[in-house]
Amino acid sequence: MRASGRGSEGQKYSLTSDEDDSDFWGLAHEAEGFFTPLPDGEGARRVHLAGCLPHGGLLKSVDHVGSRRAVAGNAWFDLLDGEGATMGSYFVGEVTVIDVRPSTRGVGLVDLTVTLWCENALPGAEPVWDLVRTGHLNRTGMWHRLAPEDRHAWLSVALWSREYKRQGKPDAPAGQVFTLDGRHIVDEDSFYCAIGEAVNGPGGYFGWNLDALDDCLFGGWGAATPFTLHWESSAEARTRLVERVAAGDRELVLFDLLLEIFEERGVSVVLR
Repeated sequence: MRASGRGSEGQKYSLTSDEDDSDFWGLAHEAEGFFTPLPDGEGARRVHLAGCLPHGGLLKSVDHVGSRRAVAGNAWFDLLDGEGATMGSYFVGEVTVIDVRPSTRGVGLVDLTVTLWCENALPGAEPVWDLVRTGHLNRTGMWHRLAPEDRHAWLSVALWSREYKRQGKPDAPAGQVFTLDGRHIVDEDSFYCAIGEAVNGPGGYFGWNLDALDDCLFGGWGAATPFTLHWESSAEARTRLVERVAAGDRELVLFDLLLEIFEERGVSVVLR
């Protein structure tokens, strides 16, 4: 997580130059299109920054729309909570101002249209960020009814908001017992949603692929090994986690590979 943002009431986003942290680019109330990749490029975006107060490198680009100098460059795009603190950040590249108009959101504000690229801002993530911002991501099981593609977006927000939500909280000490609810585990992403919640509470993160899960088991992500994992409804999960996954020179069923990873890292799994 980056340093706290500089937002005020109603401003949800801020931008700062990637090259110079002191080059603050400004704030915006809305960022329509940021989580919507353009059809002609996986990471390309056309973003409407409503109620924007541009500064620094972004302000310079505003004065040169239509020329090469309209390219502001690379930046950090921060998502802010209601008090202006940074909840999470995305790296954005080649920010270019293509249109500027007076904004109805306040005196001195403008609505900017910019193009940029961002690989990590996934479709479906914006509603999850809104839950974090408003404090409504506060109940277990909120991911249960999500479509498969939205579960991956949920995990991305869990990852990028992790430091904000934990706010320096240390790992649970070794020897803890966590309960993993297997009733809603239907595929690999739903497993990571469930394990993140089991270890770190609603919207929690504890990996979003096998390598990331393994990294989390080395500590620093909410739990210190050894610990015990009570996997409830594990038989149901076993029937669904049947994808065959390469593991070195072997190929294992996903459920069995997960058990193997846990065992290797000092986690005692009790199947229930």
